[in-house]
Amino acid sequence: MGADTRREETGVSGPGGVDEPAFSARAERHRRELHVHCYRMLGSFEDAEDAVQETFLRAWRRRETFEGRSTFRAWLYRIATRVCLDLLAARRPEPATGGEVPWLQPYPDRLLDELPDDDADEPEAVAVARETIELAFLVAVQHLAPRPRGVLILRDVLGRPAKEVAEILGDSVHSVNSALQRARAGMREHLPAERQDWTGGDEDAATRELVRRYTEAGVAADVEALAVLLRDDVRCSMPPTPGLYVGRDTVVNYLVESGFEGMRGLRAVRTAVNRQPALAFYQWRQRQGAYLPLTIDVLHVTGGAITEIITFHDDRFPPLGLPEHLPADGTE
Repeated sequence: MGADTRREETGVSGPGGVDEPAFSARAERHRRELHVHCYRMLGSFEDAEDAVQETFLRAWRRRETFEGRSTFRAWLYRIATRVCLDLLAARRPEPATGGEVPWLQPYPDRLLDELPDDDADEPEAVAVARETIELAFLVAVQHLAPRPRGVLILRDVLGRPAKEVAEILGDSVHSVNSALQRARAGMREHLPAERQDWTGGDEDAATRELVRRYTEAGVAADVEALAVLLRDDVRCSMPPTPGLYVGRDTVVNYLVESGFEGMRGLRAVRTAVNRQPALAFYQWRQRQGAYLPLTIDVLHVTGGAITEIITFHDDRFPPLGLPEHLPADGTE
């Protein structure tokens, strides 16, 4: 396919010959994957939304610069990456002292399922896509400086060649390779020790049973029952609230001191975010006569035990497509 043909298919048929509806429709086909790319870069679902909108705006304004030498998709990725780098340069947030990422937000699996399945027949690519959307990866990558972060995601997640990444970032291939080595070293410092053992596969029966037991213990506010499900070195955080709790005893003490044992009228709805099991908890409110959103617990399970719990506040319920309330009779 020649450059002129590719330009016509994107709605760019030459200087002064731009078809806006065709251009917009072509760009929209890539919205979800661009959103996930920006989400990996930024760690925030909402910031990724803004980044994609800015990407489409810049693409439209610079439409005449698309010459068809690369695919339209690659051109959009180039713009999206630069948008993210600009956003990071403007805000340049730093992870909290304990290592938690206050701006971290979950990504619903129902939207991840919209991604194109071009690599469905390549198990290794599927595993990489799954593992690099998990929250542990998102947290670790946020500790990298913006440009090494971009290099790592473009090279190791998206599989772009070093020459293309250099063009996207306006660097030399040597600089890209050096940044990649620094980024990989930085990731090793912040990823869990068992990272290399993750399979990226579907949940097995043991994991489902563990999540079931966690659900029952959570609804009953039974701290003792929860404690037996946690690994000794479990980590617990609640972005954007500061605080990282490490170790079973520390987490249990936090639950007791926060008054969790005294909570009543809880219900849970099973969901999934970032390719991880998650539970949305609701609490009965007499005044409203319904169960209202409380928190979302996202779990990471390793070796038959819960190794991490990241809890999100009730403002994350709408983006995850969760019910705004549960009625008293238990039906929706």
